[in-house]
Amino acid sequence: MPMKMHILSGGRLRMRKAIYYPHAAPAETFELPVSYILLRHDRGNVLFDTGCHPDIGKDPIPRWGDMARFMTPVMTEGDHVLNSLACVGLSPDDISHVVCSHLHTDHCGCNQFFTKAKIYIHEAELAAARAPDGVQMGYLPTDWDHPMPIEPVADGHDVFGDGRIRLVHLPGHTPGAMAALVRLDRDGLFLLASDAVSVRANLDDNFAPKNTWNVEKCLASYARIRDLEQRGATVICGHDNAQWRGLRRGADYYA
Repeated sequence: MPMKMHILSGGRLRMRKAIYYPHAAPAETFELPVSYILLRHDRGNVLFDTGCHPDIGKDPIPRWGDMARFMTPVMTEGDHVLNSLACVGLSPDDISHVVCSHLHTDHCGCNQFFTKAKIYIHEAELAAARAPDGVQMGYLPTDWDHPMPIEPVADGHDVFGDGRIRLVHLPGHTPGAMAALVRLDRDGLFLLASDAVSVRANLDDNFAPKNTWNVEKCLASYARIRDLEQRGATVICGHDNAQWRGLRRGADYYA
């Protein structure tokens, strides 16, 4: 049975443009899409990231605190993963696996709703989140520290053992940032890069954004991503607005 890939909307954030574009004016801001990706495999439904918690569309301060000064939600109350899944006929209980690209709040804020899923997190990311300075590094336990089983994974983990969804460690943005290399029968190879490449210009210009944990590792990950791209992978960026507008989204899908 062919696997299907749905790209789902999780609202938008407003941030300082200079974080990603070095020549932008310091006060200039821009909007970034938040997304997550559903992979409908014949052995289970895999969700790559879960986006922002539903409460963020109402008032981000109680959950995010000072972080809301740097990431301002621009979304309706209903623009979150629970409603996006409903639009393709699924509920959280239909998700068997959640892959966390990393544990920042706009990527794992809805993990708590997937109580029947196995949660995949790179072992280095889990260690960073559990470290004494984890909260100061942007890891909020309320997003990721839940009773569901967490499976720490390493580079190359094959979710179903058939080569269709392989996890790729791409550190730089965070210690354990992961992408998913997805092989579809009709539309080919995709690299779900998340914040390993937040916006396409960073990869093209070899620029590590200002919110990068380790610049050297980020640039090394860019080199690996370019190699995968040369081998035919389409790179889906974490927050690129221009790319977002051209993607099939929601009930439309790749296969």
